[in-house]
Order: sequence, then C-alpha cells, then structure tokens
Amino acid sequence: MKLLDYDFDLPDELIAQHPSPERDQSRLLLLDRSTDSVQHLTFRDIIGQLSSRDALVLNQTRVMSARLTGYKRDTGGRVELLLIRPMPTGDWLAMGRPARTLKSGTSLIFGDGVVEAHIVKGFGEGRFQVHFEVGDVLAKLEEIGAIPLPPYIRRPSEESDRDRYQTVYATSPGAVAAPTAGLHFTPQLLDEIEAKGVAILKVLLHVGPGTFAPVRVDDPRQHRLEAEYCEIDAEVAAELQRRRRAGGRIVAVGTTVVRTLESGVDAAGELRAFSGFADAFIYPPYEFGAVDALVTNFHLPRSSLLFLVAALAGRERLFCAYREAVECKYRFYSYGDAMMIV
Repeated sequence: MKLLDYDFDLPDELIAQHPSPERDQSRLLLLDRSTDSVQHLTFRDIIGQLSSRDALVLNQTRVMSARLTGYKRDTGGRVELLLIRPMPTGDWLAMGRPARTLKSGTSLIFGDGVVEAHIVKGFGEGRFQVHFEVGDVLAKLEEIGAIPLPPYIRRPSEESDRDRYQTVYATSPGAVAAPTAGLHFTPQLLDEIEAKGVAILKVLLHVGPGTFAPVRVDDPRQHRLEAEYCEIDAEVAAELQRRRRAGGRIVAVGTTVVRTLESGVDAAGELRAFSGFADAFIYPPYEFGAVDALVTNFHLPRSSLLFLVAALAGRERLFCAYREAVECKYRFYSYGDAMMIV
C-alpha cells in the first residue's frame, strides 16, 4: 500500500460550507459493486434502495458544544479548549491552544467569568487533563460552548449549526464531530423507511478529533487510530443477526457505524454485544464481518475514513466514483452530499 494512491484533487468550491436547505434533498451517488455502475439520485430516493428485510443502523451520538474560548487568569491571554471526553478522575481530556503556554496549574476562565478551570497536566501533542470548578460540565457546555465544526469549514459556528450539525436522532452527548452520513435523514424519511419494514437500529460511537487526522506515514498500515468509545446492545446485535440470516442486509449509516459493528464481530464471525474503546484501522484488503452496504459522505484524501470506504467499495471503483462526483459538482465532506455503496 502507498499513501499517494489515496490522494486526489478537489476544487475548493466543492467543499460544503453550509448544509443543504433541506436535509433529505442532498444528492445521493449510488455505487453498485455488482455492476460497477453509478446512479445520481436525491437522498430521499434511498427508500427505493432498501428492502423490507434490511436493517439500517444509525449512530445515536450527539455532538457536544465542546469548543470553549476564554482567557488565562494571570495574564488575560486568549485560550481555546476542545473537550474530548471525561476521564475516570472526573476531569476532562481536552485539546488546548496555544499549547506551549498551558502549563500545569494554569487557571482558565470561560463564559464571561462564570466557569473556572485549571490545567492538571499535559500529555503532549496539545492534549491536557483539565479540571473544571463546576459540577455538570456537559450542561455548562450547552450554555457557554460552541459546536466544533470541522477545520475545512472556514467560518465560525452559527446558531443554526446547533441543529444542523446534529442528526435528528442524536441522543447521547459525547462526540466532537457529527456522524455526518446521518445528517441527511429527517424524522419523516425514517418513518417512511420503517413503514416499509426496514429495521432501524441504533448503536453508539462517540466521534473523536482523530476522525480528521490525515494518514501521514508512507505505508498506511503503520497508521494508528485514536480510540473512540462505542457500544452495541445485545438486542441490537441479535436483531442484526436475525435479519442477516433471513436474507437481509446490514446497511451502516456512516463509517462510525462500520467501525462499531466490526468491533463487535467475534472470532467465530458472529456479531455480539460490545462496549469499549475501538481503535481498529480498516483498510484494503479487509473482510467485513457485519456490514453489507454503506451510506456515507465524501471523505478527505489520505484520511482513515477514505481507506475504510475503499476497503468496502474497492479502491479503483471508489476513485472512479469520486472523479465522477467532482465532475458532477457534488458537495464534499461533512455538510456535503452522500453516497451509498451496495
């Protein structure tokens, strides 16, 4: 494997800076592996691509308002934190900048003085253990924090992002990025899919900042993913197994669902209940144990997500589809259009 084989050029104007006016009116590129064919659809046309025997699997994580802007108590210097997840101590793991000025014991003020925190220690690479002088940090984030939009969205977050950068089924706070393939669904569309007989099932993976980290090693197999917490309930695993044995497909909505489900496949190839931190890096060639089809957005070059999608679609087939998407001016990345691989 060569990293350069997973690079591609993308015009800046195709990087979506805002979501489409209506969630389910995004475009959908359908890639059929059995026929090597591509169709251009609207996202709500996904109903016609699902069978009553299928299971559609969603990630119910919710994006935290995890970006905090404040200042250092002693100097007044500006600081920014991106909270990643709570630690067993009750403190938080966070990314901070300017990292070189954040030392153990540094006192920080956020929210016009209403929240105080201090740096407990640093872990290197801009990561810190942060202690907050407030009980319910998640609740306070909703008051004073901002939605952490991806770095390629070159604008400040807006009030509308609090809604549009969440899936309509997001219930479990803990992510720093949205499972963006799910942003295209509306409650009505999900109701129509379920009325067709499709099982709609939910798993959990709290998306971390590593999702945006490019693969930098020449041999991608040496890349290491940052672990992310995920869960599969026993009832969900059993229903997925039942559907598959009855001839249905497991259709994953997003790469986070793929990573969660594949983490639940045991040595015998059976999908089981699972909870814990997943750090599996999926790249070609890979034999999928729990996923038959995938709904996903278009991904960054040289990213771990692009490798995962290539493992399912095939590299040449995927890059042909990407070239066609560029020619047809699909909108790319988190707020962009979608593709479905069957």
